[in-house]
Amino acid sequence: MGYRLMGIVNVTPDSFSDGGLFLDPPSAIAHGLELAEQGAHILDIGGESTRPGAAPVDEQEEMHRVIPVIAGLTEALSSKPAPVRISIDTSKAAVAAEALGAGATLVNDVTALRADPSMAGLVAAAGADCCLMHMRGTPRTMQRGEGGPWYKDVVDEVKRFLEERLSFAVSEGIAEERILLDPGIGFGKTPAHNLTLLRRLDELVALGKPIVIGTSRKSFLGALATTATHAPGAEGGGSDRLSGTIATNVLALERGATVFRVHDVAPVAAALQVAAATLSTTCPPTGMTS
Repeated sequence: MGYRLMGIVNVTPDSFSDGGLFLDPPSAIAHGLELAEQGAHILDIGGESTRPGAAPVDEQEEMHRVIPVIAGLTEALSSKPAPVRISIDTSKAAVAAEALGAGATLVNDVTALRADPSMAGLVAAAGADCCLMHMRGTPRTMQRGEGGPWYKDVVDEVKRFLEERLSFAVSEGIAEERILLDPGIGFGKTPAHNLTLLRRLDELVALGKPIVIGTSRKSFLGALATTATHAPGAEGGGSDRLSGTIATNVLALERGATVFRVHDVAPVAAALQVAAATLSTTCPPTGMTS
């Protein structure tokens, strides 16, 4: 069962769980290399937080944050026997262009090519891969509204959106086999919407493209873990949501997702390895006795 782990490298001061930890290039590069050693197939580098209510970052500042990291990782990873790809998490074409020039080969655009009219043409001309994500509104507005975001049927609406953006990307010259789709867990959704998307993920898998899942350390996981509310640190930050991250990624694997965007690569890699072996029709590696 083939799947890929996308390790998150946030080069930001305000990301919801690790903001400021890897803001300088040497720290971010070291963190990226650590994630690669833990089993990441892709390193997703971002210089602008997309947490709810996050302030926008201008393109020059975003480039200042991410380009030295991408260049450094590209150089450091070039001698590794197993290839590790670099992804740039941006919705700005100018940032994506510089990132692709520095060694990135995948553009992860949370606006699905809607924010910058130059993005689709840039990705097509570069022959890069791209990830198209569903998000209602912007990171600044996506969770607003009385009672939170509302959908008649969240899976149907997300599926229609992804179909439309896939069609648009292909019409702009992006090769269909280079496109990944992300339902945008936590982006303009309530906890109930997130769970429904995970439960009915097979309906999105039916679109025939790799499905990216990004539940890592998100707040709805902490809210669901009610049995642990009295444990030390249970109500803490994103690092306390690892159990929920693992559970949702294993479930998503069973339902057909193939790319998992996570902060904690090593434990998720181990969990997915066991899950994949359980789901496989082939025998486990020889030498296993119990």
